[in-house]
Amino acid sequence: MSPEANSAPRSLAESLRMRDDASLAALLRSRPDLITPVPTDLTQLATRAGTRASVLRALERLDRFALQTAEALAVAPDPASYGTLLGLMAGDAGDSAVAAALPRAVAVLREQALVWGDDDRLRLVRTAQELLAPSAQHPSPTGLGPSVQEATSGMSPGRIQEIVACAGLPSTHDSVSAVTALTALFTDRRKMAKLLAQAPDASREVLSRLVWGPPYGQVTPEPAAHLRWLLDRGLLLPTAPGTVVLPREVALHLREGRAHRAPEPRPPAVEPTATHGAQVVDATAAGQAYTALATVEELLKDWDEGGPAVLRAGGLSVRDLKRTAVALDVSEPVAAFWIELAYAAGLLASDGEADERYAATPAHDEWLDQPPAERWARLAQAWLTATRTPGLIGGRDAKDRTLSALGPGLDRSAAPEVRHRVLTLLAGLPAGGAPAAEAVLARLRWERPLRGPRPDDGEDLRSRLTRWTLAEAELLGVTGRGALSAHGRALLGATVAGHARGAESSGPGDKLPVHHRPAAPAEPLTAAEQAVAAGAAARLLAPLLPEPLDHVLLQADLTAVAPGPLRRPLAETLGVLADVESKGGATVYRFTPASVRRALDAGRTATDLHAFLTAHSRTPVPQPLAYLIDDVARRHGHLRVGAASAYVRCDDDALLNEILADKRSAALRLRRLAPTVLATQADPAALLEGLRAMGYAPAAESAEGDVLIARAHAHRTPPRTAPEPVPDGPPPPDATLLTAAIRAIRAGDLAATTPRKPTGAVPAPGELPRTGSAETLATVQAAVLTGEALWIGYVNAEGSASQRVIAPIRVEGGFVTAYDHTADEVRTYPLHRITGVAELEE
Repeated sequence: MSPEANSAPRSLAESLRMRDDASLAALLRSRPDLITPVPTDLTQLATRAGTRASVLRALERLDRFALQTAEALAVAPDPASYGTLLGLMAGDAGDSAVAAALPRAVAVLREQALVWGDDDRLRLVRTAQELLAPSAQHPSPTGLGPSVQEATSGMSPGRIQEIVACAGLPSTHDSVSAVTALTALFTDRRKMAKLLAQAPDASREVLSRLVWGPPYGQVTPEPAAHLRWLLDRGLLLPTAPGTVVLPREVALHLREGRAHRAPEPRPPAVEPTATHGAQVVDATAAGQAYTALATVEELLKDWDEGGPAVLRAGGLSVRDLKRTAVALDVSEPVAAFWIELAYAAGLLASDGEADERYAATPAHDEWLDQPPAERWARLAQAWLTATRTPGLIGGRDAKDRTLSALGPGLDRSAAPEVRHRVLTLLAGLPAGGAPAAEAVLARLRWERPLRGPRPDDGEDLRSRLTRWTLAEAELLGVTGRGALSAHGRALLGATVAGHARGAESSGPGDKLPVHHRPAAPAEPLTAAEQAVAAGAAARLLAPLLPEPLDHVLLQADLTAVAPGPLRRPLAETLGVLADVESKGGATVYRFTPASVRRALDAGRTATDLHAFLTAHSRTPVPQPLAYLIDDVARRHGHLRVGAASAYVRCDDDALLNEILADKRSAALRLRRLAPTVLATQADPAALLEGLRAMGYAPAAESAEGDVLIARAHAHRTPPRTAPEPVPDGPPPPDATLLTAAIRAIRAGDLAATTPRKPTGAVPAPGELPRTGSAETLATVQAAVLTGEALWIGYVNAEGSASQRVIAPIRVEGGFVTAYDHTADEVRTYPLHRITGVAELEE
């Protein structure tokens, strides 16, 4: 046997042992579940890499071509040479694109420890083989059936000999050689072509229907002649009563050697279908960003005094969602998006009271004090990293319960990854380029192909997340007219650079444009990097947002027009004094007696209102508006309502007589207590509303007789943190953790694999050495004198056992001080915690 053959790995553990640190780091980075917790050695790492859950997670993160390569290996001989795999992927005629892309796919499978071995002995890990190999219960994604050997495993020797004879082969002495001869016939292209040329047309039609799968068919106890022809020659083999299968070798001949009908070596291109000017895109996105800020502010203002009640099961009721949608003048799905966005940004939460309601958080007040661009960056960053998915609202969970806004069950761990990937694809296009949604969907399906059956609606979660991402990015102002804006690019920060770096080193795909290259894993952004990216986005957006105005235009029809966004104090005061009549590029406010009375109830006087309007109007105050304010102010507070249950008092007894005589006051059941006082059993609030409905302007008063100022009291929750994203498994390890983990794994592997001198009792693999305390002490003392290294078993104070290789330096006071090769440092160990020692070979 050649030296090269002797150096070939015989197991996945040996294959991992032959890797360098950079290769191990790439494995742990791509499969972070393998490092939680850190394996003790490479054997344990290989065992963990072969578990079903870990292999499933790794397969689900392969791109389509890498997955097709793994599927081809599952139907190839075990082990398979690279040439055999290439034949299965490229077919007999050869496919240059497949041949060019296959090295990258094999490298990806090797990197993720799904495939091991040299090019002449490629092996798929056993769990992946079981998941991808064809069986009657789980058909192969390739559409291939079992091999001849597998399909004939339960067949009688006599029947096998009959098939061999009908196929024109000489009889053999045993079933094994007969199956081997039949397999050789089916894999010989020339002989198979000659055999199939003799088949009836109906027989060839049956084979054509089964060739691309599923390979199983039904036959009657007395099959037709064309089926009998196939059964007699083993071109169809029985698997169960009434069921036959097309053997894998026959199907591969009919497919001209291809395992897949349509290999996809290259990702679908994402090309712009429309191109807009960069300034147009940025201006459009900035307009949407301003609308987003205004909408979130309006939502939180609407809930300022306490929002809707929290459902018993959590979340917002359908009725409250509809009411909020009407208030924001948007559709219910869009309202749900804004509600969830404010929640993800930590601006609203439940108050936690007995009568639990949603309300703004203290962070909302801090957010309002920030510049508009920084407020937008906070919303956009929260959207980009949130796992809560508003698009699911209104759907059903696994228990057929309706998913509600702000309720449980909306987290989808794939959401941040999809959002990042969609925006990164947009960033790879020329500035102003807007792709078709279907092109983005096709690209993401190639990068993460769905395994298993599709949902009833025909679209998997990642596809729906992609559509929602494109729509939400437009709503939020990350994109404009379907193209990524400049501040949207900045928001991605190092993520785009990470993707580009990964794509640049993607092997055969190096010559492809960025938007054609296979996906590369992006390095996660730290909190500091996210802050830098958000700051850069805010700086780019700030010049594009309109400057707040300090004036309005008063008109004679009792309206005021705000030609743009207003400064906050002006907007807040005007929001009390007038009602918003219409929104858009310009906001129209309507002055009414009720709105003026609202301002007076808030403690303003007529003089204050006249001065306010004069100071902030670019047009003279119209006479009708001045008369309206004076008229309401003259009547405001003339009637005083207090608690008796409730009473009305007025110095003008004629006015009280007028109220009593009015038929509309019958429901209030007023009665006179004194010439200037009326009383009722209704509460003061109901009495105030009743009198205002009759056209009066009463004022509430305190027990001391002072007028009560009815300012709105903002309701705030206790301090709340924004909801934490729900990760999809453990997060990717950073460089520091990777370095420490690899060092620990290498050291543990050294301790586990270092040759020991033969002793009477040889511990089993992975078992700690066991020696008595006297023998342990004597062996350690001898090692101090000779300078030799020892293999020890050690149990720490927490009861965790480990193997270590140490070079003892001194022994005293029941402790041994030694250089620990496992930890690469000098350590001290209590002798009573050492389970045993063994000497190492030279």
